[in-house]
Amino acid sequence: MNARLDAIALGEIMLRLDPLDSRIAQAESFAVRIGGGEFNMIAGLSSCFHLKTGVVTALPSNHVGDLVLTNIRATGVDTSLVLRRDDDGIGGTARVGINFTERGFGARAGLGISDRARSAPAGMQVSDINWDEVFSVTQPRLFHTGGVFTALSPQTAQLAVEAVRIAKRHGVLVSYDVNYRPSLWAALKDQRQHAEIIRELLTNVDILISNEPEYMLSIGETTMAQDDTSTAFERLVDDVKERFPNIGVVAATQRVVHSASSNDWGAIAWSDATGIIATRMMRNIEILDRIGGGDSFVSGLTFGILNGRSLKDSLALGVAHGALAMATPGDLSMAKRDEVEALAAGHAPLTRR
Repeated sequence: MNARLDAIALGEIMLRLDPLDSRIAQAESFAVRIGGGEFNMIAGLSSCFHLKTGVVTALPSNHVGDLVLTNIRATGVDTSLVLRRDDDGIGGTARVGINFTERGFGARAGLGISDRARSAPAGMQVSDINWDEVFSVTQPRLFHTGGVFTALSPQTAQLAVEAVRIAKRHGVLVSYDVNYRPSLWAALKDQRQHAEIIRELLTNVDILISNEPEYMLSIGETTMAQDDTSTAFERLVDDVKERFPNIGVVAATQRVVHSASSNDWGAIAWSDATGIIATRMMRNIEILDRIGGGDSFVSGLTFGILNGRSLKDSLALGVAHGALAMATPGDLSMAKRDEVEALAAGHAPLTRR
C-alpha cells in the first residue's frame, strides 16, 4: 500500500468491448478498453489533473485480471489496494465484468449490453478491507464511490457504507455519484432494503452528484413531479437539505440530446454559500463517445473543489472535462489539463504544437 494519495475510489472495473464503426451483432472484432463509473472518475483525476490516486476493487487472479490491471496502471492510478480473487478455473467465483458498447452516431443511439454477473467486485465483503488502515496510511483528501458499485450486491452496498463512515472519521471529503442503473436495481432481491442502505450512506456524503429522478429512486421514492430542469434541481436541493444536512455540495449535469453525436451540455450545482448556480450551456457539441462524460465531469468538479477553486469555477472545469472526454473514444478521459482549463475559461480549443 503506497502512502499519501490525493484521492481513492471504490468501484468495479469492467472490460469494454467496442465494435468501433460496426454494430455488436455484426462485429468481427472488438477494441478492448476498461471502464467503470467510479474508476473513470478517479482515472481522470490521475491522467488529466495529475493527482495521486488509488482504486479499491477486486480482479480475478488470471490473465484477464492481469489485462485490466495493466490498463489501470497505464492511467497512473495506484493498484496496491486491488484485491485478487481465485476464479476457480471457469470464472464461476470471480470474473471480470464485460460491457459490449456501441458508441452510436446521429439517429442511431448508443447501446450497452452488460455481462457482469458474479464479477469479482460484486463479491467483495465488508471484512475484505481494513478502512482504518487504508485511510491512516494513504491519508487521502477525497474518497469517491457511487451507485454502480453499491448496486452490484447487498455486500457491496454495506462495504460502501462502511467506507464512507470511516472516511468521515478520518476527516476525508466524500463524494458520491448516484449513477442510477435500472438494470442493476432490477437484479436486487430487496430494493426497499437497498434504498435504506443508500439513505444511510448519504448521511456521510459531502458532495452529491445526481439529478432529481435518479436521486429519488435511489432513496426509495417513486413519485416525482415532471417539470423543467432548474425547478427539478431546486426540489432536489430542498429534499437533500431536509434529509441530509451534512451534504455541502449538490451537482448535476444538464444535457439536451439532438442526436447521438450532437448534444447541448452544461451543469448546475448548489452549495449553502452560493445557492443554485449553473454554467452556460455548450450548444451542439459534437460527440464521438458519450460514455464517461458524466464521470469526467465529476473529476473536473472535484479537482476544482480540492484545489480551492470556487464552486462556479469547479463546475466549469467539470463541464469542460466532460465535453473533452466525449470527444475521444472509450470511457476514460484523454484530455490534458491545459485543454480543460482553456475550455472552462471559454477559449476555443487549443492548437497543440
